[in-house]
Amino acid sequence: MIELHSSPTPNGQKVMIMLEELGIEWKHHDVNIRLGEQFSPEYLKLSPNNRIPTIVDTDGPGGGRYTMMESGAILWYLAEKTGRFIPKDARKRYDTLQWLIFQMAHVGPMFGQANHFNNYAKDNIQYAKDRYNNESVRLYRVLDNRARASTWMGCDEYTVADMAIYPWTKGHPDRGITEAEYPHFMRWFKAMEARPAVQRNNAMAAEIRARMTKAAEGKEAINLYDTKDNAARLAGATRR
Repeated sequence: MIELHSSPTPNGQKVMIMLEELGIEWKHHDVNIRLGEQFSPEYLKLSPNNRIPTIVDTDGPGGGRYTMMESGAILWYLAEKTGRFIPKDARKRYDTLQWLIFQMAHVGPMFGQANHFNNYAKDNIQYAKDRYNNESVRLYRVLDNRARASTWMGCDEYTVADMAIYPWTKGHPDRGITEAEYPHFMRWFKAMEARPAVQRNNAMAAEIRARMTKAAEGKEAINLYDTKDNAARLAGATRR
């Protein structure tokens, strides 16, 4: 049994897709990051970095409960645990690892920064918008080039690399990414959305988001983007 402590962000959905693809028993434990639940003492025991997602495997290595944070590491752990969605061939395996890390090092951070400066930054900083929007478009070109050379992002097999990249690319229309200009990326994206596990994830993400929104009614939200406040909350929750 896998307990997923998370929110339906792109990083949370990466793991949801994997669990749905595996078809193993799992349960979602809502962590409302807008209410600051990631700073609770209980959650910090699971994720010292106060980020989602985190999993608890009730039948971890050697038996008993085992906790993991960091979405990319969780995907790799589940793939090795089940022997699925990472290739056995060494070259394909390392190709998959490269593209999984590409998502974690480039797609996630750059798309996230673009989203922040476009939609949430207190000040309108054109330099920041241009920097991250332009880099996001460049990364879509990298993905288009990769999809031209390979059926899936990692290799010719569907892997954890695809699961990691897909949730971050749902907003491609907002970046001006069209089928005419990025045909190979769009071919891959449509193949992802045709997968039943991905479709179940998308439906569940909407349901979880609605459930969390309802549960948050009347409660005070925190400023997720106030890094000074976040640091103070972490210090307060962990100070001895």
